[in-house]
Amino acid sequence: MTRTALVVRGGWDGHHPVEATDLFLPFLRANGFDVTVEDDPQVYADADRMATVDLVMQAVTMSDASHEAIRGLRDAVAAGTGLAGWHGGIADSFRGSSDYLQLVGGQFATHPSKHPDEVHGDQTDNYLDYTVEITELGRTHDITAGIDDFTLTTEQYWVLHDDLIDVLATTTHPVQPYHPWHRPIVSPAVWTRDWGQGRVFVATPGHSPDVLRDDNVRTIIERGLLWAAR
Repeated sequence: MTRTALVVRGGWDGHHPVEATDLFLPFLRANGFDVTVEDDPQVYADADRMATVDLVMQAVTMSDASHEAIRGLRDAVAAGTGLAGWHGGIADSFRGSSDYLQLVGGQFATHPSKHPDEVHGDQTDNYLDYTVEITELGRTHDITAGIDDFTLTTEQYWVLHDDLIDVLATTTHPVQPYHPWHRPIVSPAVWTRDWGQGRVFVATPGHSPDVLRDDNVRTIIERGLLWAAR
């Protein structure tokens, strides 16, 4: 049976929404999805179309979406459509919509930078060596089972979140003398969320295509797409 995947991509170009999502289109098609691509979240407001969508793969950093679009996405997920994505394409989308933030359950707050003496004014200022740590739940979950803790050198997302998420992996922001916080901060790095009849999947690694090509990151996202889909 063919399922339907809707890829919605756009927003800030720094996250390479076209190149990044193109990495996963062959995987979706190989797993039986009929894939369509849109560059405007207003598609979410089309209730008839959304009723036929089994999976939304979203990659829209920042940007804006209308009240009707957000309501349409919420309604679709509640009715069983899966929502999945990575990094700013899902965890830093539509900052002005509290309804969207509630749906996803976690929101990008910052990505701490290197020592002030090591910054140069480009994106690499925020590339840190950090560890993604699989939680006890994550060690048995379909998305992350068999994956060990792993390290990345990229943006380390600091996430504000609620308790209605199931955290499969975390990352810890250390205390540095040049930062204003006073104790380590643990942020979710991979999580899922049940919403009505639907499922939400979020992975915070994925700033650039090279990160998405990391074996661990790609495996987690591919499994997350399948897990979230109706």
